Amino acid sequence: MFGAGESPLRHLGALGVFFFVLLSVSGAYLYAVLDTSATGAYRSIDRLTRDGSSLGGLLRGIHRYAADAMVLCTFLHLAREWLLGRFRGFRWFSWLTGVPLLLFMFSSGVGGFWLNWDQLGQFSALATAEWLDRWPIFASPLTRNFLTADAVSDRLFSLFVFVHIGVALALLLGLWFHVQRISRADVLPPRRLMLGTGVSLLLLAVLAPVVSQAPAESSVLPASLPVDWFVLFPHPLMYATTPTVLWLVVVLSIGALLALPLLRRRQRLPVAVVDPAHCNGCRRCFDDCPYAAVTMVAHIGGVPGREMAQVDTDLCASCGICVGACPSSTPFRGSEKLVTGIDLPQAPIDQLRARLRHELAGTEPHTAVVIFGCDQGARIDSLADAHTIPFSLACIGMLPPSFVEYALRDGAAAVVVTGCRARGCEFRLGAQWTEERLAGNREPHLRRGVAAVQVETVWAERGEEDRMRVAIAALRRRVSLGIEEQKAEHLP
Repeated sequence: MFGAGESPLRHLGALGVFFFVLLSVSGAYLYAVLDTSATGAYRSIDRLTRDGSSLGGLLRGIHRYAADAMVLCTFLHLAREWLLGRFRGFRWFSWLTGVPLLLFMFSSGVGGFWLNWDQLGQFSALATAEWLDRWPIFASPLTRNFLTADAVSDRLFSLFVFVHIGVALALLLGLWFHVQRISRADVLPPRRLMLGTGVSLLLLAVLAPVVSQAPAESSVLPASLPVDWFVLFPHPLMYATTPTVLWLVVVLSIGALLALPLLRRRQRLPVAVVDPAHCNGCRRCFDDCPYAAVTMVAHIGGVPGREMAQVDTDLCASCGICVGACPSSTPFRGSEKLVTGIDLPQAPIDQLRARLRHELAGTEPHTAVVIFGCDQGARIDSLADAHTIPFSLACIGMLPPSFVEYALRDGAAAVVVTGCRARGCEFRLGAQWTEERLAGNREPHLRRGVAAVQVETVWAERGEEDRMRVAIAALRRRVSLGIEEQKAEHLP
């Protein structure tokens, strides 16, 4: 419905934050009308939903459904990052700061049901108290606070408010830490996606209004209750087993998630290295790094006001996007060895230039198609033949745009630039920066004199090699047609 770039599966984390924003906005109104006393809480909330079309009723519905959606998106986000292996190496910080947010989210969500103080809220509060009472950490069992109506005091409701709102503020602080090592983080999804999900929640609130259950009463034990399975599923799990089993599930689950970055650790690639003699302090690598791994420091040359880049080895993803941003990475430099201001030791840019020269020298001029791709996208090595030369980089963002012109001047008939699809880049911004550089909207940019007919960009994932073959075939026909037209123009 929204296309690959705006697929909800590519914006699960941002959608979670969006639902948190909706929770905060709707919750501010609900808290303003809430009577936080033990005797008035139920009446103040129930009054909102007596008329399902009222603003309060709609906001209550949006508040509940946004909470469910946030839980769903958070678990999908967690599962997707785990399946993609995004918990190792430089990503360990984001992973470890994200795990505690699960506890904050559920603590605040469960506490929100207590504020209604209907039979469902009473059931949730009593179930939580029984679970906490499994360990004798309090002077008296918490369940004693719910045995009689007199035991439920206004002071207890102040605690409920703190659990719901105070923990939500802790969640907000945790989210700030969670994205600290990500530059230009997409904390909100694209506008169309926000509009679509927002309208969906509004329709749910209208078609299925959220209503309170019967008021809480200590002497009444309901035979059955409609449970919110997104937020309150730990309660039925506890009663289906034991409080001890639920404790084991929680502790082992959180422990396993925290231990994941330590398990099956891959050998880390060397990080980017700065050459002070060739770094002019232009700040392009600083601006383009997706993980804030590059900082600017005083140049070791001692020239006042001059800067140079410095790489934080703990943050560097070894993606090479900084290499593609460096103005000294141009292959047109006359030096025998191409030394750039910042480079990857395991795949120096000079090696790419040397391979490009060697491969093109072995083909007939203006017959070969050069493909610049990345190790994460479509497998371009499978496209190699006598007239198709693939070069796979750590990330397509590592490609300096001048290499496109260099390949054409060195005898290539056409150039294809490929990488992960929109918003699916393994290193977040590589495809976006490359597209902007080729379009002339970001430095370093491709010179406008390069014939557009000879350059094609194809964003393709693994398994989409057939799309690449179709695009290359179309490019060959286009280039051949262009050459024939040029010949015709010069005929007498």
